[in-house]
Amino acid sequence: MTGPFGDAPVRVVRDGSTTPQQDMDLSPQLLADFADPDVPGRLRLHSPRPTAAFSRLDSLAAGFPAAEEAARTHGFAPVIRPAGGRLAAYHEGALVLDLVARHGQARGDYRERFAVLGERVAAGLRTLGVPAQLGPVPGEYCPGEFSVNAGGATKIVGTAQRITRYGYLFSIVVLVTDPEPVREVLVDAYAALGMDWRPASVGCVADHVPGIAVSDVERALLPELGELLPGLVDDEATPGPYVRK
Repeated sequence: MTGPFGDAPVRVVRDGSTTPQQDMDLSPQLLADFADPDVPGRLRLHSPRPTAAFSRLDSLAAGFPAAEEAARTHGFAPVIRPAGGRLAAYHEGALVLDLVARHGQARGDYRERFAVLGERVAAGLRTLGVPAQLGPVPGEYCPGEFSVNAGGATKIVGTAQRITRYGYLFSIVVLVTDPEPVREVLVDAYAALGMDWRPASVGCVADHVPGIAVSDVERALLPELGELLPGLVDDEATPGPYVRK
């Protein structure tokens, strides 16, 4: 019986050469490609260029043009993302994991994927010394039931999901370093959108583990995700219990 994450092969792909708009376009295209039963899933890992990822709901707000301009002023490219509730911002100091996997009944396991993947991400961050736990914090940006927080004080991970007839896209954004630019762009863009939030809710992994790098977080999270994805293949990894080569 197929579990919440599907049972088809998933290949790890590391890619840092794309623009923010290309990032938004890629995963939906991969979902559409699942119409071909031979197309494998992908777990794409990358550190993005500065991105202001607005939702479709944001794009309908009267203040959206001003919010876009605020993002550009801060050096963040405004884009409309395919999954997620409200504006999220991130940059090269973040690790983005986009899991695009085949699943014939993805909608039925929608909440379970959120809960289980969120717990796994929190567990991986705890191995680094972060007091990570599942759940939102008061006044957080892009609020979500399945955010990952640090000590109940700051949001450090956001998750989003999109379902199609062939499978699902599950996106995880971990802010690893340098939260101030994210905080600054969100202050101005959220003001333009007329949304109340608490800027102090923005946190990062480095708040708790000084000197940490994005690659350190990748190494901590991949074993956790590998336990959930039975067909995960990572051609660049050291052989271990969670990947095949």
